[in-house]
Amino acid sequence: MRKLKEKKPLIFTVLIAVLCMIIAFLIRNIYLNATAGPYEVTRKEIADYFSAQLNTQENTVKKGVQQIMLGTVSDNYDTTLDALKHVKAAGYDYIEINDFMIEKSSFIVKLLTKFGGMDIGNSGNQDWHTLIYESGLKVSSMHSNLGAIEADPEKVANLAKSYGTDVVVITGMYRFDYSDLNEVENLAERLNTAGKALKEHGVKLLYHNHNCELQKVSTNKTAYDVIIENTDGEYVNFELDTYWMTDGGADVYPIIEKLGSRLKYWHINDRGNTQKGPYMTPILKEKATELGKGNMNLKCLSEVIKEKGVMAVILETHMNWIDNDPVKSIEVSSEFMNKYF
Repeated sequence: MRKLKEKKPLIFTVLIAVLCMIIAFLIRNIYLNATAGPYEVTRKEIADYFSAQLNTQENTVKKGVQQIMLGTVSDNYDTTLDALKHVKAAGYDYIEINDFMIEKSSFIVKLLTKFGGMDIGNSGNQDWHTLIYESGLKVSSMHSNLGAIEADPEKVANLAKSYGTDVVVITGMYRFDYSDLNEVENLAERLNTAGKALKEHGVKLLYHNHNCELQKVSTNKTAYDVIIENTDGEYVNFELDTYWMTDGGADVYPIIEKLGSRLKYWHINDRGNTQKGPYMTPILKEKATELGKGNMNLKCLSEVIKEKGVMAVILETHMNWIDNDPVKSIEVSSEFMNKYF
């Protein structure tokens, strides 16, 4: 009898603990059920927000910022949202996203972009649908790569459309020989095939240049000439980056004329000598700088490009920002953007 009496308090304690666990479980489920509704509504609102963009026709040139500029300030949700709100407040309405920044990227991609001066930070860990929605921005286009489109065009198209855009941009080929005529002609055919595949899913394809497309493939033709001439405007058009064409030594005006109405988007950047103080040599290396602060005649370029019916102008710089702050750089460049677009 004595041993039984000693066990009663222990049994009672266990029963109380189990009862508390059951109550806690029930309270938790009641809470989750109570909060599940608003969360689903919020997600639906976000989806509806982007869906509406697909059916909206803009009568003015879209002013945007390339997402790559925000990699270093994408430490967490709050810092990223703050940067996006500053972009919006500066007068930009759009952001051009990159598939390797809106989804988790491999270590190799992070390493390559960092060494290339395009640090993507922790951008792949953020909820970009919600961030863009809360900032009030819209998405002008999504950068991807040819391999991804060839592997699954529907997946790429659906990802772009989930952000409210029907424009996908290829940013050039990695480890590709732009001096080989046969390779470049084959690339043009691949672009046609990819563009046709995306079009079947309601998405347009643009090709974005750097300076490598200025490689000569014959006495009087560059790789860019071949890409323009051998792609079909029904499936492939262009996002011209005049900074990289200037960097490669090209006169951009004949290129603009050759592209004509196929020039749909413009990547804008300025180029100049911005170092202050004494110099070790009288020769400075040209660097990217804020719009209107360098030596490119962007005012004249803007007038010519607008005559071609350009649909969007996207700011992109990778480094040499004021106080090493991309947001400050974006705000300074907005003075030019807001004046001419």
